[in-house]
Amino acid sequence: MKVLSAKGIKGQIQEELKSAVDDIKEKNVQPTLAVVLVGDDPASAIYVKGKQKDCELLGIKSILKQLPQETTQKQLLDVIGELNEDSSVNGILCQVPLPDQCDEAEVMRTILPEKDVDCFHPYNVGLLTSGKPNFMPCTPFGILQILKRYGYDVKGKNVTIIGRSNIVGRPLSVLLSLKGWDATVTVCHSRTEDIKGICQQADILVAAIGRAKFVTADFVKKGAILVDVGMNRIDDPTHPKGSRLVGDIDYEGIKEIAEAATPVPGGVGVMTRSMLMFNTINAARLQNGMDPFEI
Repeated sequence: MKVLSAKGIKGQIQEELKSAVDDIKEKNVQPTLAVVLVGDDPASAIYVKGKQKDCELLGIKSILKQLPQETTQKQLLDVIGELNEDSSVNGILCQVPLPDQCDEAEVMRTILPEKDVDCFHPYNVGLLTSGKPNFMPCTPFGILQILKRYGYDVKGKNVTIIGRSNIVGRPLSVLLSLKGWDATVTVCHSRTEDIKGICQQADILVAAIGRAKFVTADFVKKGAILVDVGMNRIDDPTHPKGSRLVGDIDYEGIKEIAEAATPVPGGVGVMTRSMLMFNTINAARLQNGMDPFEI
């Protein structure tokens, strides 16, 4: 089975993004991403640090607004408002999850659509659905980049997605069905009948439900391509940390059946960050009257 590691293509994508940053800087524009982090969640802090590292590597300016755990909704929206008004800031990302007192949906609606580099604002979701997106949703577009750069054409293929979240499953189903990608898409969820039988028909199977090793060998069609979006921590006494990360797919179990699969870690998650950089660069281009670039 072929391993569709992001490490095998990340360098190529970084070169393309770095070239795009250099090009826009020659026009006296400094691409800038502002990240808002509320609280001290360790996982969120790690993600933010990774995004800052990516920005530094590519030449994108990074701004961190770190707020205390007790930050109110109004205080958070005031910070978002300040970043909206700052013309030097091209992209705004609010790291989730947020504390209970903060309304994530309202925060996402408050970020200006032209600075919404996560592609969560209803306006940007509408553009995506109409087939004319300004930004690509980061994780779904990262998945398509993996397939494309490893030589797997989705045109006419039966693609089954397990999970209908607004972050991955739903936007991925829209993106795959747009002209140019042209896949035939089925979305499975908790109310789907005979989910196993449906998955067995998939040429490409995407698991994005957050359930460790949910997809076992009997879900998989011989020769299928598997994409694992899951990141689940399970106990493992043999691991130095006492636990380890696994995906939604039983990786060991499908090795003799699948043609290829993304690993966890080292797969889709890595690509998500790269696509955030892609969106930030395009936000800077669009805000300065330039055509977007493509990868």
